[in-house]
Amino acid sequence: MTATDPAAAPVRIFDTTLRDGEQAPGISLDAKEKLEIAEQLARLGVDVIEAGFPITSAGDTAAVHGIAEAVGTQVWNEAETPPTIAALARCHPADITRAAESLAPATHSRIHVFLSTSEIHRHVLHHGASEDAIVNQAVEGIKQALEFTPDVEFSPQDATRTDVEFLKRIVDAAVEAGATTVNIPDTVGYAIPHDFGAMIGDIVRRVGPEVAVSVHCHNDLGLAVANSIEAVRNGATQVEVAVNGIGERAGNCAMEEVVMALATRADLLARPTRVNTREIGRTSRLVSTLTGYPVQFNKAVVGKNAFAHESGIHQHGVLQDRLTYEIMDAEAVGMVGSQIVLGKHSGRHAFSQQLTDMGYELTAEETQRAFERFKGLADKKVELTDADLEAIVADEISATSEEAYELEGLEVSGGTVGQPTATVRVRRTADDVVLEESVSGDGNGMVDAACGAIRRAIGSDATLVNFNVAAVTKGIDALGDVTVQVDVDGQRYTGRGVSTDVVEASARAFLSALNRSVRLQRVRATTETP
Repeated sequence: MTATDPAAAPVRIFDTTLRDGEQAPGISLDAKEKLEIAEQLARLGVDVIEAGFPITSAGDTAAVHGIAEAVGTQVWNEAETPPTIAALARCHPADITRAAESLAPATHSRIHVFLSTSEIHRHVLHHGASEDAIVNQAVEGIKQALEFTPDVEFSPQDATRTDVEFLKRIVDAAVEAGATTVNIPDTVGYAIPHDFGAMIGDIVRRVGPEVAVSVHCHNDLGLAVANSIEAVRNGATQVEVAVNGIGERAGNCAMEEVVMALATRADLLARPTRVNTREIGRTSRLVSTLTGYPVQFNKAVVGKNAFAHESGIHQHGVLQDRLTYEIMDAEAVGMVGSQIVLGKHSGRHAFSQQLTDMGYELTAEETQRAFERFKGLADKKVELTDADLEAIVADEISATSEEAYELEGLEVSGGTVGQPTATVRVRRTADDVVLEESVSGDGNGMVDAACGAIRRAIGSDATLVNFNVAAVTKGIDALGDVTVQVDVDGQRYTGRGVSTDVVEASARAFLSALNRSVRLQRVRATTETP
């Protein structure tokens, strides 16, 4: 591969978030929001920003003009020149004139003209126009656009469903008319990588090195990124993308995915981009916030889970070496990498490491008890936060290995309808006997029934005198943190318990207080003077 080989040149990134991306149902950006996104796209380092479709509204005209003036006249980051600002126009004189007026302030402007070329599109959108009529209209549109800017892009809409011979004919005509970029749009996401790549290869050879070949892929079959990469592999020099893959129907080729695919697999593709990948995360978040389109958790590169690990095996591998399960450096895309998400699949290694990172220094026995409790809670709560872990540690480590009683099980029923009933199983550690008792309450609720069953199981006459409950974290599956005081023979003892179930947390707190009473009574007995 030589320096003059087009395959060695950087791939140009043409971002259409503000045009095709905004066409997604429910998205309607005002001029201020469009400008904010355009500024971030400039920081990101995309080559072309398609700012809008001016003829569609006065608002879009104003937005494109504002971006051309504020973004298209400045040099951003380490770029040598301002980004090219593009506007879309049909091959209609009014469209092209409006686009040119909107782009006037930009240092580098591009008018992007298009016409539909597939048989179904010509029939529905162009009233059955003939192939000759479409070619003539395309040529006239390109020539008009060239009166305003030397940078003109032409797109035969629905190219992948267009008769191949007609597609070749209109591409030849566009190049002869002076188009500097020919874009081959997979408008309805119909293409398959192998065939699409072959088509692009033919067009690249057909137009020669003086004309840029672009691709614009939609994601109806989930293949927009794959088709775009295959096009690049076959010589395409520009890829049209949208941040987070937003756009009509299933969306456009996702900017972050195609950029990182080219960067990560440079060994196979050797086609870099000029994008500052460290701005990808920030750009994704901004677009999501302003459009109201959330990023799915498992979205490649920018999703919440893209660099998160819950499986114990995965966590162990990442803790040893990030590359074990991460093919990209999260920081290189502005994300947080190697996130250890503690859940039911997590292993002891990740759990211990998280506690260490939080500043806890626990004995092996304390860690084991906390881990066992964590695994029990993880079956009830999808994801445990640092606050949850702190509560577990405080609850479990406040206990000792010499506790007189351990809660083995709790079942409750009733409450607002019918008498509350609680059945508890308590293990007496001295002789490893499980004590089971059931109590039907007298209308004071399930917490009272649970405490009553514990009293009966261990033969205590302790009474609950103070009760306080708080949520450790937000959400419907938050841990309940219960603190109680019990009276045993005139002495008060404090206990604490945590669980996603408030009744269970209360039972744990009550038993914790009773264990403390036993422990302190033993201490008093051994320290009394004979």
